[in-house]
Amino acid sequence: MSEITDFDSLRRAMAENGEEPEGPARNARAEQLLAEAEKLNVPLAVIEALGHQLKVYNYSSEKGKMFVPFARLLRMWDERPEDFDEYEIHSLHWVFKWMSSGMLDQPHVPLASIEKWLGEMEHRYRLAGHSERAVRGAEFSVAAHVGDVARAERAYGAWLGADRDTMADCHACELHGQGWWQAERGQDAEALRLWAPVLEGEFTCAHEPHTVLASSLTPLLRLGRMDEARAHHLRGFRLVRAMESMRGAYADHVEFCVLTGNEARGLELLAERPAYFTDDGHPRSKLEFMSVVALLMDRLSALGLGEQQVPGPADRTWTARELAAHAREEALALAARFDERNGTTHISERARARMEQRPLVERLPLGVRTAARPTPSVPVPAASSAPRDPGPRPDLPALIAEARRLSDTLQPGAVEAWAAVSRAAEGVELDARDRAEIADHRAMDLGPEGVALFEEAAGLYAEAGDPGEALAARARGAYVRALHGEVSEALTAIADLYDRVLALYAEDGTGLRQTAAVLMSRARILMRRVHEAEDATPQSAAGAEIAAREVLALVDGQSGDDVRLAARIAEAQAMLAELAALAGNVEGAAELFARASAAFVGAGLPWFAVEYEARLAGLAHHLGDTAEAERALRAALEHGGPHLEAAGRAQLHLQLAEVLGGRGLSEEAAEHALEAAHWADEAGESRTLGAWARQQLGGFLLRQGRFAEAAEVLESALVDLSAEAHGDGAVVQTQWWLGDCLSELGEHREAAERRLQAAEIARHWPEQHDHATLAHLAAESLGHAGLHAEADQAYARAGTLWRSLGNVHGLVRSLRARAWLALREGDEEDAAGGQDSAPALMASAVEECRAALEAVDDEEARERLVAELGHTHRQFSDLLARSAAEDAEDESIRGALEEALSQVTQAVAVFASLGDDALHSRTGAELAAGWLEADLSRPAEAAARARAVLAAYDGVDEDDEAARERRAEAGQMLQVVEEQDGA
Repeated sequence: MSEITDFDSLRRAMAENGEEPEGPARNARAEQLLAEAEKLNVPLAVIEALGHQLKVYNYSSEKGKMFVPFARLLRMWDERPEDFDEYEIHSLHWVFKWMSSGMLDQPHVPLASIEKWLGEMEHRYRLAGHSERAVRGAEFSVAAHVGDVARAERAYGAWLGADRDTMADCHACELHGQGWWQAERGQDAEALRLWAPVLEGEFTCAHEPHTVLASSLTPLLRLGRMDEARAHHLRGFRLVRAMESMRGAYADHVEFCVLTGNEARGLELLAERPAYFTDDGHPRSKLEFMSVVALLMDRLSALGLGEQQVPGPADRTWTARELAAHAREEALALAARFDERNGTTHISERARARMEQRPLVERLPLGVRTAARPTPSVPVPAASSAPRDPGPRPDLPALIAEARRLSDTLQPGAVEAWAAVSRAAEGVELDARDRAEIADHRAMDLGPEGVALFEEAAGLYAEAGDPGEALAARARGAYVRALHGEVSEALTAIADLYDRVLALYAEDGTGLRQTAAVLMSRARILMRRVHEAEDATPQSAAGAEIAAREVLALVDGQSGDDVRLAARIAEAQAMLAELAALAGNVEGAAELFARASAAFVGAGLPWFAVEYEARLAGLAHHLGDTAEAERALRAALEHGGPHLEAAGRAQLHLQLAEVLGGRGLSEEAAEHALEAAHWADEAGESRTLGAWARQQLGGFLLRQGRFAEAAEVLESALVDLSAEAHGDGAVVQTQWWLGDCLSELGEHREAAERRLQAAEIARHWPEQHDHATLAHLAAESLGHAGLHAEADQAYARAGTLWRSLGNVHGLVRSLRARAWLALREGDEEDAAGGQDSAPALMASAVEECRAALEAVDDEEARERLVAELGHTHRQFSDLLARSAAEDAEDESIRGALEEALSQVTQAVAVFASLGDDALHSRTGAELAAGWLEADLSRPAEAAARARAVLAAYDGVDEDDEAARERRAEAGQMLQVVEEQDGA
């Protein structure tokens, strides 16, 4: 903490404190600085310290503390206005607006006092010659707060109709207020139209677009613009997360989570800011926050999770039901205080309406990792000694008929339908056929434990007079054994069943369907043998192929309308495809998988085609046919429909995202990666498949320039990504992408941290290009963060790596960057050391280019090096010119400018050797030389260079923007040197 010895050190300390995070610590420091200012016996020092205190209070949760320092400032202004400089006069009047909103936010301030304050503000603004725009805006806030719609509309019109002047709020804040009112009045589309310039970055300020992004969430949901709502949440929450003063906007994001089925994320947000439950310095935002807490807790209770432990005030542990009651009580008590002050019921009505909202969408995937959505629990009825009325008995014949229909047509719900039959048949005497089918389908649902049931079903089928179906049931049991590792035993069993069914079929003792079932079980078992590593021989593959073709020979052409037989044909073709793939016949396998998929779809069984379309996609990708891979994956998702399990759906979406991303379709790829992340979470695979999906989603968002969203998603992915589970390449790529996002967002220190972490992993890789690139990028971020010494070390590290890789361009650029850092360090420290080393580093860069040119023999590489040399000479010139002080009489300065001119002249010559390909670079250097000639009082030489640039663009297309800029600058130079020459 710097010592306060004079006014300048006080100002430095206030500037440093202003950069600290919002909160009580910053406020306490402002209070200390005011005490230090009072010791200096300088009135303006006290005025500035009071203004600083006002600012930090306003941007914190202790807004209620603003009134005392402002009253003191106003008294000082009334007593001695001459003590205020122009800036502090402006600031004093500006803060009047903070007082108006601050009074509204404090229910203990009487409404009469607020109205009186409005009159005082209007009077003082008129005396100071300010427009009434800010006054009418403040009046609108008062009227809207108390629910006086008529007055609010009048003030709103007057606010917009008054002239903007220096007292008007910034454009971003004004547009936020205007849009908020439109949304309050039910005009969501108009609100979003008004907010558009803020959302698009045209107007910004310390708290915008933060609050607009938060305010836009519910209007977007009401309009059904879900993708925008998701994007605004990810982007906006990142902005408000660390800002203590934005409890109201934070509440909007929690509310968004409740309205979109993201209750688990809402709990995570509450856990991040425990102080928001208890901070009392700003009652209005506490009311907003507690209303949303009640909304979330009521939602959890409605989902059957009222007893779940949740984050809440730190004095105790809370269940959702307990916190719901506490938050509702606090919110309504605060609302009642406001209403008592205002003489209306408006605030309580708004609070109740907010707490009673219902979700606007069942579930909106966000892309970031959260726990799976809570599952509603079904309350268990209390035990009773009274007999329970079972209700009407199900129509058993109808249940059997429906189950039989589903199983005959291979519908997904057949097993469940037979289970319903079994439950309904308790205590009922069924015939052997019905009991056989119940046992058969129950066995299908039990896995290895179902083998005995298949035997039971076989006995019942035999009893019912269907020996073929009995053999088929035993064959299904044999296949189940094979699936669970008993391949040899299964083969022994199926051999006997195979012989028996063929003999029975030949004697017309059974039908085609039963015979095909046994042959298909045999083919499946032989395929299992192929997949067993120890049995994967050509003989085993040949046996499986013969078995599959035998199924086709039996059934093909005879299926008619029998769905089961059509499915046998499709499955046999899929087996042949699998065998072709194992044999390395990729083209043949792809053709057969396509045939199998088409057969299943043609039979009305598209869900069976999903696996084969997915396999086909993999083969198509292997063959380089991305169009076919994309078609197959889309078909798989379409065919699976509602029958796809969550994990399978996630896999397909992720594969499709990768294919689309490879084609450069990053927007649609992001949509599928988002779906993949959502379904992976639903499947309980957040840490595995979900992490992959989020990593891909972050990359696709980065490609679209959606940096804040991408950063949120990538940070979420890094929680689960690990070198052990996903490979260190995935971790490095994610850190790299995240560093790029943070750099674009201006978070340079954090970007450097991510890039250095990635570089540390890449340091151990055999190939060092990524290590060098990451070190270089980290150096850039460190430099932008003002950490110049650390940046120089990182550039030196990168330069060493570039040299070891033989990458002259990387080496030269690292040297140039270090030169600029050295110059900057010299400027900041007012020391010659940095300025002495900067030219030496740039000279080294020139020498590296020249040495590389002597050794290169490839023409394309030579041209690239020549261009690099030209840019290095140009930067050398700029560095020398920048190092010169402004005292034109100093001969050392003239010498520096002469050296700069020499370097840029060499740059012109180097670029000229590249011809038209370097035209813009050459003319840019020529103009830089011209300005140096002018600085050296050589107008004729400067004019000659300007004319050379104009001549270079003779006949060049007027649509060429660079050409237009060069011509304009050359014309400006001629005008300047003519005036110089005349003088």
